[in-house]
Amino acid sequence: MRNAISLILMTLLVVACGPKSELTPETQTKMLTSTSEILLTSASGSKLAVQENVKFNIGQAKGVVLQVFPDSVKQTIDGIGTSFTESSAFVLAHLEPQDRMEVMQKIYGEEGANFSLTRTHIGACDFSVEGKYSYAEKAGDTELESFSIQADSEGFAAADYPGIKDTTYDLLPMIQEALKIKQSQEDSELRIIASAWTAPAWMKENEMYYEPGTPENNWQGTGGSLKPEYVSTYADYLVRYFDAYKAAGVNIWGLTPVNEPHGNNGQWESMNFSPETQSEFVQTHLGPGLRKAGYGDARLLIFDQNRDGIEEWSEVLYPADVDEKYIYGMAVHWYESTFKVYEDIFDRVHDKYPQYSIVHTEGCIDDLGKPAPADCTDPEGRTEKNWFKNDSFWWTQSASDWGYAVPWTPGNGVDHPLYTPVHRYARNIIVSLDHWVTGWVDWNIVLDQQGGPNHAGNFCGAPIMIDTESLDVYYTPIYSVLAQFSRTIRPGDKALQTHASKAGLNSDDIHFCATINEAGLMSVQVLNTSAAPIQYKLQIAGEFANLSIAENSVQTVRVQL
Repeated sequence: MRNAISLILMTLLVVACGPKSELTPETQTKMLTSTSEILLTSASGSKLAVQENVKFNIGQAKGVVLQVFPDSVKQTIDGIGTSFTESSAFVLAHLEPQDRMEVMQKIYGEEGANFSLTRTHIGACDFSVEGKYSYAEKAGDTELESFSIQADSEGFAAADYPGIKDTTYDLLPMIQEALKIKQSQEDSELRIIASAWTAPAWMKENEMYYEPGTPENNWQGTGGSLKPEYVSTYADYLVRYFDAYKAAGVNIWGLTPVNEPHGNNGQWESMNFSPETQSEFVQTHLGPGLRKAGYGDARLLIFDQNRDGIEEWSEVLYPADVDEKYIYGMAVHWYESTFKVYEDIFDRVHDKYPQYSIVHTEGCIDDLGKPAPADCTDPEGRTEKNWFKNDSFWWTQSASDWGYAVPWTPGNGVDHPLYTPVHRYARNIIVSLDHWVTGWVDWNIVLDQQGGPNHAGNFCGAPIMIDTESLDVYYTPIYSVLAQFSRTIRPGDKALQTHASKAGLNSDDIHFCATINEAGLMSVQVLNTSAAPIQYKLQIAGEFANLSIAENSVQTVRVQL
């Protein structure tokens, strides 16, 4: 099969590079007849809707041209997906088991989104129901004799939470349920990245899970750092997590030493590392510990914070990784800007360190449900729950980010203006995959109608939101977009080189990327952020097709080579 595909690709390259006089229907045999499938998710109501296929023509297109170079193969894709959190499990526990299974099938089933890459938290995080817990609570227990993951499977008592239907459901049962769904599929792998927000409090110099700011320190909170005497103990703690989850039937695919090592100003669970201290931790303690315990194939991802900071971290951690090669790549988030993807930084880091991957491990719609500060002009409708069962919220410029914490005016902050949630997701995924990112993971897959629960009040949007009182399940447009990407971009696919000619368009009007699988099926993802349809040409080597993408929509064009 690969030889046949290679022959086709070589023929296409010859067609593309040959003399113009030869590019005519009379003298050339067409290699492509038509698109294989076109899917559309749009503001007008389409959700993975199948569109009519179009034919290819021999020649070089002009005008708005999205060009794919099938002979120029780039990075291997790790997958597209979302995250398991205790908050998600808590919300799902409000449903009857059969109703919960229907939602889980929509997330992990072949007829649903069929997510392949996911993430979960090690110990407490902001999206824990009550927070402030670890798997080793006994202070000074350097042998970790008290280690237990019981907190992940103890459930939620009906007496404490009257709306709970299944008191045994929790984070670990949710993961196990997803794996059970996957086991019945031909494409059964579910790659789980685990991230710790903090070490147990007693291992840190402030002996706290997090330390909010005070007037005395100008409100500068902190997560604290590891005590020197417990650095190796923390590495052992993470290895014990691998052991415990493996014993529970869950294999961990990837690991980050800590979530957001620069901290979150002490707002919820966190722990600080510098590039230098994380490098020392990885090379001296965690990397050797994982290999010794038999987890040498675990993908160790460094950093795990906003993507604009990866150059500084790569310059410290990658040169130190020359001998043992413990590191798989860089984990990144998107919170530094509501619209920038920082693809220029990705390109520079990849050019210098091409052997390392970049995986997006977290992104979500921030600050849902928070009332406006007293000195702010509140964006229209922000204090109301107008995102629930309201698709227009997700398709219009209606969301704001953590930059909203300062006095808000339209366009506040260069990097944090109001934005369209679907555009932010689709733009970030498409441009990221076009610039060396190997995997993309959303944050909480399910939250309640307010965007919680969250013990720190840090409410966020989720692809699926469930009213825990009425039990109404709302699949937001974000779910449909992620499902469209996940179902057409699978682990093992290869990204392809692309080039866009946007004649007459604004730079943000249209974005696209392309991938190809082993069977030669190409998937081209296209985003139209504008308020009008866009006519464009899809150029594949020496042939092109005339296509149209609806206004405010995400389109997937599949072509069998």
